[in-house]
Amino acid sequence: MADLASPFDHAIVEEKFLAATGPGGQNVNKVATAVQLRVDAYRLGLPPWAWARFKELAGSKLTSGGELVLVARKFRTQEANRQDARERLADLVRKAHERQAKRIKTKPSKSAKAKRVDEKKGRSAVKAGRAKVRPD
Repeated sequence: MADLASPFDHAIVEEKFLAATGPGGQNVNKVATAVQLRVDAYRLGLPPWAWARFKELAGSKLTSGGELVLVARKFRTQEANRQDARERLADLVRKAHERQAKRIKTKPSKSAKAKRVDEKKGRSAVKAGRAKVRPD
């Protein structure tokens, strides 16, 4: 991607830099390299079917106020973390737009049902053979 900001308006996306944990040694204590990306999800303009999928994919990252919060702290630099967060956002929106195939209900064939019953009868006969013998 040449310009990662292009799919999202700057008014929708808000970036904040935080002190990160993880790799970086003492650098991590001095420099705010982690990126917290806040996105007003309502302003993304998703169609209803994509919005439902988006909410499902976002999970706990989506606040009750409709704000998506992504934190990227994988890398040592602000720019790399910013790029990671924006790519994750773009990926989330892309996945939300993928339509899932409708499930086609199927039912077992008559022969499959008959085979299942025969197998059950066979198991029943084996177990009946293990029972104590009663003198009649």
